[in-house]
Amino acid sequence: MTVRSATEQDLPAILDITNDAILHGTALWSLAPVDLAARRAWMRERVGGGFPVLVAEHRGRVAGFASYGRFRPHEGYLHTVEHSLYVHPVARGLGLGTALLDALLADASAAGRHVMIGGIEATNQVSIALHERAGFTPAAVLHQVGRKFGRWLDLLFMQKLIAPPPGPDPQGPPSLWPPGSVGPPVSVE
Repeated sequence: MTVRSATEQDLPAILDITNDAILHGTALWSLAPVDLAARRAWMRERVGGGFPVLVAEHRGRVAGFASYGRFRPHEGYLHTVEHSLYVHPVARGLGLGTALLDALLADASAAGRHVMIGGIEATNQVSIALHERAGFTPAAVLHQVGRKFGRWLDLLFMQKLIAPPPGPDPQGPPSLWPPGSVGPPVSVE
């Protein structure tokens, strides 16, 4: 097994794995299959934003992929990322998920990320166990926030503290904010 950065040549396999997850499972809450152009745009956005897209090869074929990106768009979440990880059904149970998650965590640590979040369908015991083995802990359950295959789905957020934040907050500590405010002073010109 090999884990490496994805290339454009890996997109057909990533597409196949993605569409299998859409059509046959609840790990991905999209309802309609995506096309190659959509996966290409997704990969270019991730890589262009400085985020990894990794693939796991088994017997010379891409059998899983993983990535992480921003958790929320606001600056205060800069050091927190949310990941996604998918393994082709024929390759499950071979350790690819563990290898991909370990590689994502190593990349996030090297990039100075502080927290990694995983959003997991709350009955997906295999994914929950994978994350627990990697040191993730449950953070919250959002009940009935998704719907697929005619049923409501609960979303379990799991998190892992990766590393201390890289230095002081660039906006200054809350003790320097104006009295009664909920954020740093803002200049308007």
